[in-house]
Amino acid sequence: MAEILIGSAFFILAVTALGLFKVLRSGIAAERMMAVQLLGSGGAAALLLLGTASDSAATSDVALLLTLFAAFSCAAFTLGEADLQTMVSEQRKDEA
Repeated sequence: MAEILIGSAFFILAVTALGLFKVLRSGIAAERMMAVQLLGSGGAAALLLLGTASDSAATSDVALLLTLFAAFSCAAFTLGEADLQTMVSEQRKDEA
């Protein structure tokens, strides 16, 4: 059973790496943030499978932290984008 879980984890890592390669080639900031989310969810899935295969509780904690960091980075990106758009609109008003 452990071999199936490990194989599934490596498959998820491979698919995540292919997705990251595709998304990171883009120059759009929102798509790069999608890459962070993809890394967080794919990495967490692989870590949970590996943790189950090896009966290690610590990998579950690392998977949860990886997911939490991905969520925080998305929230920070969203708040930063809103502030940037506000600054740009204020500069346009000042120039007009």
